[in-house]
Amino acid sequence: MKNVKFIDKKDDSDIKKEIAELTSKIDQRTLAIWATDCVGHVLSYFEKKYPKDNRPRKAVEAGRAWVRGQISVSEARSAAFAAHAAARDAEEGAAHAVARAAAHAAATVHVAGHAVHAANYAATVNAKERDWQYQHLLNLESTFLNSFIK
Repeated sequence: MKNVKFIDKKDDSDIKKEIAELTSKIDQRTLAIWATDCVGHVLSYFEKKYPKDNRPRKAVEAGRAWVRGQISVSEARSAAFAAHAAARDAEEGAAHAVARAAAHAAATVHVAGHAVHAANYAATVNAKERDWQYQHLLNLESTFLNSFIK
C-alpha cells in the first residue's frame, strides 16, 4: 500500500487536541493499554483481508504482555517491527492502517508517544473510532487517577 487516505474531519481536530492533552498526563502502561485497545477495536479489518497473517495481532498481544510484565521492551519492539512489515505487505488501505496501528501500539512500550500514532491509524479505518477512543481514554484516565487516591 503506497498511499493511505487518512480520515481528517474538520470536527475531529478538537477531539484530537483533547486526546493529545490527556495522553500527556497519563503513564506509559496506561497508554499501552489504550493503544492496544484502540487497535483491538479495528483489528478485524486486517484479519478479514489477511486471515493467515498474525503479525498485527501478535503486536497487540505483545503490548498487552508488556503491560502485564510478561515480556521485555525489546520483545515488544520486535513485534512492532513485524507489524510494520505486515503493513508494507498489505495492499488494502484499511488493512494497511490497522497493521501500522498495531505496530505503533506495540512500540508504545518503548516510547509512549507511539500511542497517539496507533490511535490515529486506527481512526482512519472507521470515522466513528475517534469518539470511542476519546471516551475510552477518559475512562482509563479516571482509573489511573483513582489508583493514586486509594
